[in-house]
Amino acid sequence: MTRRILFALVLLLTPALALADSLAGTYRVDGRNPDGSSYAGTVVITGADDRLEFLWDTGTTFRGTGVREGRVVTVDWGDAYPVVYVVMPDGELHGTWADGYGLDRLSPR
Repeated sequence: MTRRILFALVLLLTPALALADSLAGTYRVDGRNPDGSSYAGTVVITGADDRLEFLWDTGTTFRGTGVREGRVVTVDWGDAYPVVYVVMPDGELHGTWADGYGLDRLSPR
């Protein structure tokens, strides 16, 4: 019985442990601008979940500061609308910007 309880706890805690993983690292970015054109490049994320620093390089460099709350990361990059990412189970970050008219997908390298 104790073994079953322990196994159940491990199953329940596994998603929470996955969320505790740091997002720091280098990512490939693929995205779509509000006008429909596409872009690609890299994003470097540094810091801890309570203060994440983003550096996008898509031919033009952008910087932002973000905060993670569970699976959602909100990044202030100086625009009227933040970039809002959802952390996916595979480690990718899927996001929108420009009030939802721009799309961003970050894939860990």
